[in-house]
This record gives sequence, C-alpha cells and structure tokens, in this order.
Amino acid sequence: MRRTLTTVTVTAGLTISLAACGTSTGSAGGGTTPTASPTAAAQKIAWGACTDLTRRGGDAPATPAATMQCGKLAVPLDYGKPDGETIDLALIRVPATGPGARIGSLVFNFGGPGASGVDTMAQAAKAFGTLGARYDLVSFDPRGVQRSRGVTCGSGAEMDAFTSLNTLPANAETRAKIETATREFALRCQKDSGEVLPYIGTVNAAQDLDRMRVALGDAKLNYFGMSYGTQLGAVYATKFPKNVGRTVLDAPLDPSVTLEERTMAQTTGFQQAYESFLKNCVAEGCELGPDTETANKKIDRLMERSINAPLQVGDRLLTQGLASTAVAAALYSKLSWPFLESALDSALKGDGGALMYLADTYIGRRPDGTYSSEMTSFPAITCVDTAERPDEEELIRTEEAALKISPLFGNAGAGSLCSVWPVPGSDEARKVNATGSGPILVVAGKGDPATPYQWGPRLVEQLKTATLLTYEGEGHGAYLSGSRCVAGAVNAYLLEGKVPDSGATCPA
Repeated sequence: MRRTLTTVTVTAGLTISLAACGTSTGSAGGGTTPTASPTAAAQKIAWGACTDLTRRGGDAPATPAATMQCGKLAVPLDYGKPDGETIDLALIRVPATGPGARIGSLVFNFGGPGASGVDTMAQAAKAFGTLGARYDLVSFDPRGVQRSRGVTCGSGAEMDAFTSLNTLPANAETRAKIETATREFALRCQKDSGEVLPYIGTVNAAQDLDRMRVALGDAKLNYFGMSYGTQLGAVYATKFPKNVGRTVLDAPLDPSVTLEERTMAQTTGFQQAYESFLKNCVAEGCELGPDTETANKKIDRLMERSINAPLQVGDRLLTQGLASTAVAAALYSKLSWPFLESALDSALKGDGGALMYLADTYIGRRPDGTYSSEMTSFPAITCVDTAERPDEEELIRTEEAALKISPLFGNAGAGSLCSVWPVPGSDEARKVNATGSGPILVVAGKGDPATPYQWGPRLVEQLKTATLLTYEGEGHGAYLSGSRCVAGAVNAYLLEGKVPDSGATCPA
C-alpha cells in the first residue's frame, strides 16, 4: 500500500518490500455472484516469450528466465458496455515446476496501487519457489499500469520537478507551491490519459480478475495479494464470493478508512519504523551517532540543509523532498536498514548518491530520466476508489495533525491529489463483505509502517470469512520477511488448504 510521503510525492510502498531477494461501473455486494460473459469464457491467452521486462528502478532490462511466459488478455474498458472498447492486460506466467500435482494458477498482485506485476514477478518468482512447485505463478499489470494502458502525466522533466518538491518548512509558502504543482500534475494526467482515467479502479480490476480466472481455466481464483493487493482481493471476494479459491492477503489495507484516517495511521507507522531504525542502528554501533537523539539531530540537519543547499548528484539535486522519500523507502524492510544507515552517513559527508538511488527506485525513475507508471497510476486508482474530495480546510487540518506525529513524514496525504483529481470517485471499493466465500487468510505485521497492524483485524471483521495470522516483526509484509513461521503457515494453507487456528501468532 503506497502512502503519500509528501502532498505531491505519491510514493510509498514499493508494493511489498523485495529487499530479501472514472467511476467504477460494476455492482458490489456479497450476496450476488456476477458470472463471466460468454466473451470472457471463450478467450484464450496466447502465451509467448517475455521481451520487455525491466528491473525495479530501471537499472537495466531484465533477462527473463527461460520458463517465463508473457501474454495479453482483452477486457472491457467500461463494464457498463461489455461489448464495447477493450483494454489489453499484460500477464506473466511461470509454469509449475513440480514435484507434486499441479493445483492450478496462483494470481499475484504485489501492491501499489500501480506496481507492475509483470516486472515484479519476473524478479520475485524464486522467492515463491515452494508455491511454484504446484502452482503456475501468474501476475499482471492492472488496468492503468505500465503495459496495460499505463497512466502518464507529463514528461520526465515535469515528473522530476514534481517528485523533487520540498515539503519543508511546513508554512504557507510551501503549501502554495505544493498546491500549484498538484493541480498542474492532475491536469497533465487528464491531458495524457483522460480517456482511461474514469475506468481505472479496484472494482473494475476485480472484474478483470474474474475474466483472468476464466481465461486461465480455473474454476476458482487462487490469489495472493500484498499491500494494496489485499484490497483488490477483498473486493474480488465481495463481488465473486463463490469463485474465491485459496486466498492470502498479506499486509492488509482496511478499505473503510477515510483519507484522513489513512494519513494519520501511516504517518504514525512510518515514524515508529524510523524510531525503530534509529534504536537498531545505535544498538549495533551506528555511524550516525552514539545515541538516537544525536542520530536524529544529524538527520534533521541534513533535511534542513537540503531545502536551501541540496546535494549535487550528477546533473540533479537531492532535495529535501527526495531525501525524505529515500528514508521512507528504506523503512519498508528491516533488511534495508544497513543500507539506509550507510546512505545517510554518506549524505552527511556530502555524497547524496545512495539516497538518490533509494528515492529513484521508490518513485520509478529510470536512469534515462523516464518514469514507470507507479507514480501516476497510484493517484489514478486511489482517487477513483473514494468519493472523498477534501476541501482546503480539511487538508490543512490533516497536515497539521500529521506534522505533530512526525515532522519528517507528516503531510496532507493522498487527499491533496484527490481533491483536484479530474474524474469523480466512488466508495464501492471501500465496502467489502465476502459472505459465502471459502476461508481467506489475512496476515498482518505488528511493525508494518505502511499498512498498520490494526487494519488486519478490521479487514477480517469486514470480510466475515477470514482468519487472522499475526506477525510480531518489523517491515511491510510478512511472507517475504524471512519468517519461517509465516511462510510455513501460508504455504500449508495454499498447498494443503490448512487454515491456521484463530489468533495464531508468529514471532519476529
């Protein structure tokens, strides 16, 4: 689940951390089960070689494994007109390797919203090797993402200006600059991608998932959703409860929260993760200082200097906005904390290259100055998934409250973009109830900064058919955290159908 680090830098979540390796038109409600159209039932996916994979952050083209296959699936752009214009969804598949009988397909959404499932699966498939023995591992670029009519909002240079804006000092002048930049960004999105914007969103993506299920030849959808992918899975289970197969929702989002509530919870989560990073750093001999107070003061001074004297990195400047983005990027996984320590120490000594790398990876900026669609797909999906359009008074109130929690991460959240978004939103994706579905496994982490733990029990309560597994450790997402306990429980459920006992917990 992405959070908004600044009112303009819509970053956050790199989906689940892999450091270890318009208006929606469909009807919602748990009581009915929409059926796939004859057109969907007749479709076949033409699988072929993967030819355009890219590494996360765009370091270089990725070379696909010989077993990886890519394909496309045509789905209605507007489900209100099922026989009208279509949009091609890009898919990737890693066929089951054995040993053991093939169970079917396991479809992944790695989060965002806005992350490319095609690129992420190409890099992460080995991390799911135990599941890949008996499942075809499948992922996709959701509508409005990358190869699936990815949303664009201006040139690389315009995106650079947008993502590098400072958020400090938190005063009227800064707020005015951010407001102007936000409006200009939204207008560019409308200009470049206006035709598709009304039809991007989780409700339509859930209907796409069912078309995908049919085309893959599965009677039920086996699904692994991470971060934002948990909301997509929850909406799918609401719309198609009878079609739900084995479903895991890791790092869960509570879809019922308001934009203000989300901002408060995530600001608190990131501040807590930051403080945990400082404590861990000091305990292991920190390059930033002998105690947390000293280390924090050094980082504060770095951020303050970056406002008026940003570090030169090649032909770019490491602004305060980019530096704070870099810090948040590394807080998603405890495994990246040593790199963050080193990057901050280098910046304090005048070298901002490592922090710039973290920020670029986070915002999807490639070395050639172009961007993936992560930064632009995020608001397109987020703002269509809510009818909220906060006014100036609400935005200022949210920002002031968030800044009291964290001067480093506090801001007005996604509400600032949604307030000026060029298409209306709907609350349909915020109402979930999977009554009638098979058992769903929700995995929530106590130290997750982006999807706070309390969202897990809340999602379980809303779904009605879910069981909660608690992970006591740090980081965004539990399955890839390195916890054998979590991996064992999830694998037992997906491979054998064994649901953990209610209240089950895995230690850090």
